[in-house]
Amino acid sequence: MAQADRQPTRRLEQVIMDLLERRAPTSSICPSDAAREAYEGDDEGWRALMEPARRAAWRLVAAGKVEVTQAGRPVAESEARGPLRIRRAGR
Repeated sequence: MAQADRQPTRRLEQVIMDLLERRAPTSSICPSDAAREAYEGDDEGWRALMEPARRAAWRLVAAGKVEVTQAGRPVAESEARGPLRIRRAGR
């Protein structure tokens, strides 16, 4: 991953962890929550951060910090299709 790609992804990783910390231990977030939180404008520009937010979530999965779920069940990146949720690992 190029340095330019790492910086927004790491910022999004931190945003994901911060959002989860502010929620109940059993709660999950949507990648769009992280994209909106990380975006510094007041327009629809957060949408460009959706794919980087998903990549950040998968990096956190690899680090053992979060789980990505669909229909309330953990899903592997290779199997994920459609809407995702992110929750703390070890639930």
